[in-house]
Amino acid sequence: MEFKPLQSETQLEEIASANGASIIFKHNTTCPISKSVKQKLEQESDVLPKDAPFYILDLLEHRDISDSIADKFNVEHESPQLLLIKDGKCVYNQSLYNISAEETARALESEKS
Repeated sequence: MEFKPLQSETQLEEIASANGASIIFKHNTTCPISKSVKQKLEQESDVLPKDAPFYILDLLEHRDISDSIADKFNVEHESPQLLLIKDGKCVYNQSLYNISAEETARALESEKS
């Protein structure tokens, strides 16, 4: 799995207007829980579709983008947090230890239907 850094409002607009689904993982680089969840996602990444865009947001560097995500997709800020964005809406939202590659893959599959 390749995380694409989410570093600008322009990228966020592209995600919101994209056809298909995108995944955003909001990550606090100093938080042990966030680090553990990120490692687990990476270890289990083989269950995720290879073509799904997977973005990572460094919350310490880009809290402003996290705030924009909360506003744009009507979700409460949490960390770590995984969001599935499709057609300009957040259709799946998990945080902390509830984040899993397997559940994310299921959510992606159900959105294809």
